[in-house]
This record gives sequence, C-alpha cells and structure tokens, in this order.
Amino acid sequence: MPASDAGASVSRDAAAAPVVALRSITRRFPGVLANDRVDLALVPGRVHVLLGENGAGKSTLIAILAGLQQPDAGEILVDGRPVAIASPRRALDLGIGTVFQHEMLVPTLSVVENLALGGGPWWRRCRRDAAAVRYRAVAAPLGILIDPDRLVGDLSLGERQQVEIVRALWRGGRILVLDEPTSMLAPDEIGALGRLLGRLRERGTAILLVTHKLDEAYALGDEVSVLRGGRLVGRIEPEELARLDRDAAVARIVRAMFEETGAGDPIVAAEGGRAARRRPPAPDAPDVLRVEGLSVAGPDGRRVVEGVSFAVRAGEIFGIAGVDGNGQKPLLEAIAGQRPASGRVWLDGEEIGGLAVPARHRRGLRYVTDDRLGEGTIAQAPVAEALVLKRIGEAPFWRSGIVRPAAIEAHAADAIDRFDIRVPGPGTPVGRLSGGNIQKVLLARELHGRAKVILYNKPTYGLDLNNIRQTRGRIRDGADAGMAVVVVSTDLDELVSLCGRIGVMSRGRLVGIVDTDDGDGDRDGGGARARIGQLMIGMPVR
Repeated sequence: MPASDAGASVSRDAAAAPVVALRSITRRFPGVLANDRVDLALVPGRVHVLLGENGAGKSTLIAILAGLQQPDAGEILVDGRPVAIASPRRALDLGIGTVFQHEMLVPTLSVVENLALGGGPWWRRCRRDAAAVRYRAVAAPLGILIDPDRLVGDLSLGERQQVEIVRALWRGGRILVLDEPTSMLAPDEIGALGRLLGRLRERGTAILLVTHKLDEAYALGDEVSVLRGGRLVGRIEPEELARLDRDAAVARIVRAMFEETGAGDPIVAAEGGRAARRRPPAPDAPDVLRVEGLSVAGPDGRRVVEGVSFAVRAGEIFGIAGVDGNGQKPLLEAIAGQRPASGRVWLDGEEIGGLAVPARHRRGLRYVTDDRLGEGTIAQAPVAEALVLKRIGEAPFWRSGIVRPAAIEAHAADAIDRFDIRVPGPGTPVGRLSGGNIQKVLLARELHGRAKVILYNKPTYGLDLNNIRQTRGRIRDGADAGMAVVVVSTDLDELVSLCGRIGVMSRGRLVGIVDTDDGDGDRDGGGARARIGQLMIGMPVR
C-alpha cells in the first residue's frame, strides 16, 4: 500500500501488547541510510512478515535485533521497557533468538554438541546428558524428532534448519527471528517449516519472518510490513490480511514494494535528469543479442526459467524487473553459458548456444554477477590477477604458456586509472577492497576488449550513492558505445532511469515488456511502474 496508508487499518487485536517494539529505528552507513525511522512491533503468537527487496534494510534490522549492530537513533522496547542490545549474548538474555540465512552450525559436531556451544565458560566441559535432556524438552513440543547424537553434516537442509530454530530457543527464547528461512529448502521442507511455525505460534512465540517471497508471506504470515529504501512503506494488519485472498494480498504488497514513495531516486535527481535525455537506439539498429525459447532447470529438475524470448539492439539498455527469485539470475547465467539450458541464443547473428563460457567471452558476451566476491572473483587474488581471471593463457598476458607479469601489471595500472579503483597497489587482495571498488574491478575486467553484450545482475546492489552514480554512468557509456546491455534490477527507479524497455519476470516466465520511452526519448516513469506492477501480479496491461 502507499506510504501514506501504512498502518492505517486497525486490527481487532491491536491492543495485544508487543513483546518487542522498535520505534523510529535509524541506522546509517557511509553514503547509505539503511533504516530510516522504522517502527515495528512483534506480538506473542503472531508471525510478522517483513518484506522488501535486496537493499531495502531488512538485514540491518535483523542485525540490530540480534545485537550485531546498534541503531544511530530510535529505541528498542522489550516488555515495554527500553533496552540496549549491545551484543548477541544480550539479545539471547532478552529472549531474542535469530536463525540467519546462512547456516551457523558445525557439521562435524553432533546436534547436541552444536546446541551446547557457547553455553558457558570455555573451560567447562559439555554435560552431554543434561544437554540431551534439554534438547528433548525444547524440540519435542515442536514436533522435532531428530536424534541428538546425529552429526549435523548428515542432516538435510530442512533438518539443519530445525536444529537452528531449537538453538535460537535454547535459552528460553520468546522471540524468533527467521532470515529467509525457505531460500534453500525443498517444497516438502517448506511445508514442514510452516507446520513448525504453527506450533510456535500456538505456544505464544513472537516470530519475525524476513523474506522476499510473496506467496510465503501470505501463506505463513499473520501480518505484513514492507520496507523500501530503508523506510516502512506499507503494512497489512492481521484482521485485514485474514480478509484478503492471495491475489489481493500480493497486489497490495507489490504496490508497496514498487510504486513511487514520493522521495524519487536521489541519483536521477543528482544527475539533473540525464537519464531522461538519453536518446533511444535507432529503429533500424541491428539485434546484437537474441534469445528464443530459453528454459533452465533448477537442482531439483523443475524449470526455473520457462520459454523466455527477447532481443536487444545495439545501443539499447534492456531492463528485467521482477521480485527477486523469479528466474532472473538463472536466465542471465544461461545466456552467459554458466548454466545448461534449452532454447537458442544468438550473438551478432551467430548462434552460440553450444559454446562454453570462455568462447562466449571471447566473442564479446560479458556477465557481471551480483555475487562479487563469492562468484565474481577470488578474495585472496591480487587486483592485477583478478583483472585477467577470464583471460588466463591468452595473449598478451601469456605467451607460449608462460605468464608475463609485466603485461599483467601494466594492464592493471591502466584499469586502476581508467576505472578509478581506489587501491594501494595492483598487488592488494581484492577481498580487502570496499564493495564499490570490487565492483569497479569487475567492470574493468568485463568491459575490457571488444565487448558487444553486457549482462548486469543487480549492478548497484549494496553500493553507496557515489558508486551507484558511477556504475550507472558506465552502463550508459557502454550503450552509447554501441553495446547491447541487459540490466536485471529490483530497483524500479533504476530501471526506469536507465532502460527504454523493461521486461517483467514472474515465476520463471517473461510475462510482458513495458516501453518507458515516448517519442522524444523521455521516460514515462509513473506509467511504467503501474504497468510493471500489473504484470507482476498477473493483471493484463492496457
């Protein structure tokens, strides 16, 4: 719902006292306002779903509740009393247990040994029998029947998550925070999680469920709050959510996540509307990238991309919008050659579906991942080596199989200067750089040479305002130089400012393409957002 409507409705049990209340929580990082006066209340026996795209501020709120970060302003109340959560141990003492998206268990230890970790001074031996009794007391009422002597490494992902939940409640936790709990689960494990949450609700646990999956929010939640750009922009109270069917609830959430908040895009404002003045490519410009009927299967064999077709002309920036997790990343990875796929892909008139990643790269197809350190490069690699990772064995950096360090260092010095990479020297490990400078390393690597097509996956995610501005400038410069550019982003302001056409992904399908250019190349921002929102929720676009 629009920001002005947030919290407007009142539920019949609104008088229920929250066990935790966040009031005007504000958290700043250099160049980023991560949380902007956020209010949130967790009530016993309710699942409060917190939704928002990447960069909306969800992770920062989780860290504040878990004691990993402290707010710059605002207050936290537990049982109506102001508290300071200065450490994870303090959070546990207050009854706040957190299950993070990434597993925190030790796979070589048993279930009960993992639960006993951190339970006392390091010199005190684990009293295994007492810990096993405690485990059964916590787990059995929740229907968790995992043998406490099993090694964690032998458990399924769903079973490990159950152990994480037991650990979060191990010290009498009354508040459970779950960060993207279904991101790695199979469908049957998601059902088991739903039943577990139901039992926790019945015993009066206050639950904060953080996710970006809309169906999950409707199926599991009692109330919903939506963050966008660090602000609380929408809320559906329990009584209202109970009245809405799935489609109506999802439509409300999508409007809150993607419609204008009134603040506008600070980068576009700072550029003085530069994006709006960019001319679209000529109508007779050739298609540089063409995709027909592309389908991709996930690890379980189900299709995560289904029959996607589109074309991108020379000099065009084509955007792909959608709620995160609807097949955008697998689509780009398949085009880049990183995933097996059915269907056909042409680059400059040549069908490249049978070519591996290096061959596609040599022909000018480049991919900039959103996972900068985990996938895009190697944290321990010096900057100079990171800039040539995709050109190992190629001239001029190798000759007859022999590496040429002087050529690599000269190339690094040039890239550092041209892309303004702030680094002590080319021998500095990439992992020591800021996020913005790591992104510059990736851009310098992918834009080097005769690039024809650039695929960007959330290129400005996690960057400060200055690096966002610079990265968007690089994207436009590439299109101005005649490249065909594809940008996947969950920031509609960004897509509307950059792209003349925006495709919308939903459940693995490209469900429509929205034209944001009028005849003079100006951006139709408000209308485009409305049409994109309609496509996301399955409504026909007029």
